[in-house]
Amino acid sequence: WLLPVGVIDRRYAPDIAHAKPGVVATITVRIGSHRKPANRRLPYKVFCSDDTGVMALVFFHARGDYLLRALPEGETRVVSGKVEVFSDEIQMTHPDHIGTLDELEKLQSVEPVYPLTAGLSLKVLGKAMAAALKVASDPPARLEEWIDPTYLARREWKPWREALLEAHAPDGEAALDPMTPARQRLAYDELLANQLALALVRLNLRRRAGRSIQGTGHLTAKLRDALPFGLTPSQETSLEEITGDMAGGDRMLRLLQGDVGSGKTVIALLAMLAAVEAGRQAVLMAPTEILARQHLATIKPLLDTMGGGISISLLTGREKGKTRQSILDGLKSGDTALAVGTHALFQDDVEFHSLALAVIDEQHRFGVHQRLTLAAKGTAADMLVMTATPIPRTLMLTAYGDMDMSRLLEKPAGRRPVDTRVLPIGRLDEVAAAAVRRVKEGARVYWVCPLIEESETVDMAAAEYRFDHLKGLFGEGTGLLHGRMKGVEKDRVMEAFATGAIDVLVATTVIEVGVHVPEATVMVIEHAERFGLAQLHQLRGRIGRGTDLSTCLLLYAPPLTGAAKARLEIMRETDDGFRIAEEDLRLRGAGELLGTRQSGLPEFHLADLAHHGELLNTARDDTALILERDPELKEARGRALRILLYLFERDAAVKYLRSG
Repeated sequence: WLLPVGVIDRRYAPDIAHAKPGVVATITVRIGSHRKPANRRLPYKVFCSDDTGVMALVFFHARGDYLLRALPEGETRVVSGKVEVFSDEIQMTHPDHIGTLDELEKLQSVEPVYPLTAGLSLKVLGKAMAAALKVASDPPARLEEWIDPTYLARREWKPWREALLEAHAPDGEAALDPMTPARQRLAYDELLANQLALALVRLNLRRRAGRSIQGTGHLTAKLRDALPFGLTPSQETSLEEITGDMAGGDRMLRLLQGDVGSGKTVIALLAMLAAVEAGRQAVLMAPTEILARQHLATIKPLLDTMGGGISISLLTGREKGKTRQSILDGLKSGDTALAVGTHALFQDDVEFHSLALAVIDEQHRFGVHQRLTLAAKGTAADMLVMTATPIPRTLMLTAYGDMDMSRLLEKPAGRRPVDTRVLPIGRLDEVAAAAVRRVKEGARVYWVCPLIEESETVDMAAAEYRFDHLKGLFGEGTGLLHGRMKGVEKDRVMEAFATGAIDVLVATTVIEVGVHVPEATVMVIEHAERFGLAQLHQLRGRIGRGTDLSTCLLLYAPPLTGAAKARLEIMRETDDGFRIAEEDLRLRGAGELLGTRQSGLPEFHLADLAHHGELLNTARDDTALILERDPELKEARGRALRILLYLFERDAAVKYLRSG
């Protein structure tokens, strides 16, 4: 699935005198003398000629014995590579190809260029790709067609194998366009596999009949009374949709999407209390220990204000021995109604008396498999997943096509917009001095650095280096937080920042999701140009949580690329997470957006949603039709579609079919 990203055209075959500098040329030459270097730092040169002139083939760190065999004096050879002129001498440094006249025919006139990684050469990858394509085109690998023949004919697409070979043999730059028929066909295959896999998971969950969970309303009413604010219109709508699903006969599988600070936790708690009212249990799972403890810190006081009586436990990797056993006993007996925790909730020895609702926060950090593992802890447990990472509508289908959707659109009352400014990193001392003034006025400051320790290859301000620098300005009121710290240590630092024991928190992106300190009103992000829009938006969401005016300073290292400049401009213009997500998709293209770890969305190899969005909609409609006609994928096309799922490693979905 690694398609070419460029081409090298070797059809240009001039004589030596007429070869254009800077252009790849394929030239037939007579090999002359070899000049070995006097020391290892100088190049090895092989002089060659034709009727029009002389050219030097230049090699650095070369093995002379190899070159004497490959380029024997007096023989004719074909060399292909970029022609250069150095000190009036025509040269070709490290030719890409060296061969006899007979081998010239085998030389591809247009050679595909693949994306490479350190230590991998185009020649090695090219050989591997040729071998793989040979396997794919051998008769034993003949595969039945999985695309509807009528649709295939209408789009004028070739069969899968022909499209694959064509995509790997571009005849020029134009063949790299994602809208060529061959690339469209392959993109559709991948999108169809994606949509079919999601639909099979959903079908499997829907098939397992749910239990109707209908609360009495007495606990949710108490919680509403205890809240210092009323719910927003979209919170009310989302809550209605969730409780409606819970009351229905099918299992709930719903995504609650809301921007940073839109009040998802309150909705989750109201839904969890509805389960408790019905005499059942509910669980809330978070991706990190910091976030799990913070959820507990938010929920516990609300339960206490309601008059107590509802038991809640925290289960993370840190609880050990008797403490852990006591928590497990409470969950198994049903004495504990609510649980908050991390991946620790997945473990085999965790049993619930009667789990009715599983809530998963920051869903993009967990896979479908993990969602199902947690849901399996209860009989037909409903599932609510939440994300504060705004996802463009186009990508919604690819990641969450198996779910119903609720969206929180408003910010809670009293939130003030964050004043966002973009500054060159040369003004860092000025920014630090301004932060000192703000701290003296009672503010707390987040200072975000992208790396933990100095890296020679990436010129970024490291968190430890910045911590030492800022400690000189702020003294003991400075804390450091990064991903390599132990959980206990992280919590200690966060607690100190939340209580005001420290005023300045120097951190890596571990503070990105969910951390809630209303007194923090300043956010400084160094090398903001190196972050994606979604991540910048998440980080900025850590401030502006109280009633005081907040400021976010984005420091960049000039010169900026066009895309980086556009990203920072958007951050300055808007705090609408949904608009930011759409712009992120437009600027970076789905390939990069989906390929980034922070998005947690499926990574596509062939489909680019910026170009293939309409194919996604067709794939979704096609999937609905396929499963309506052949839900077990047993008929001819269904069997071919199973192969498609294997090809794109979506075959885990097949096991959700009743036929196994």
